[in-house]
Amino acid sequence: MQVIHEGSELWGHDRPDLGGPEPGPAFGRLFDAHAAQLRRYLARRVGAEPANDLVAETFLVALRRRESYRPELGTARSWLYGIATNLLRHHVRSELRGLQATARLARTGEASHAGHDGRVAEQVDAQVRAAQLAGALARLSPADRDTLLLVSWAGLEPAEVAEALGIPPGTVRSRLHRIRRWLRTNAPTPEEVQDLA
Repeated sequence: MQVIHEGSELWGHDRPDLGGPEPGPAFGRLFDAHAAQLRRYLARRVGAEPANDLVAETFLVALRRRESYRPELGTARSWLYGIATNLLRHHVRSELRGLQATARLARTGEASHAGHDGRVAEQVDAQVRAAQLAGALARLSPADRDTLLLVSWAGLEPAEVAEALGIPPGTVRSRLHRIRRWLRTNAPTPEEVQDLA
């Protein structure tokens, strides 16, 4: 994963001037720097195929609304994640149905595989844990789920999540604390909560 820090040679590419008459080169650099990370994050949320569409739509929206980008308010990375998160919210209803379907499928799989050998039992246990974790994620509010997954799956720092979601950094930190505490009592194991946190 490529992380851009202040002082690195790529820093200027993450606070580009997008308001010029020829945005193509700047958007090419933004795409090269961030598309793969965005795709990975979105694929973890909605799968590979919808993620490709959402990445393309993110850059299309960014190009159309390039005048709204203010480098003094945050990096292009957090701006792009904010756009992607807003687009992703349109998929929340489908995402929730998918998580709930996964939970139902794992419950039926547990009952039908109960008599098999140890390897199959381990697979069923993994399905059950995945279903429990999916169920826990489905019970989070969209705002909490976005906050948690932008940190755990996209690798954004809390300050970047704040920029992406348009909320104060303190709100992100308090949400994360509350979400992690809630997951400790509602997710299958501490290891899986740690993987998310």
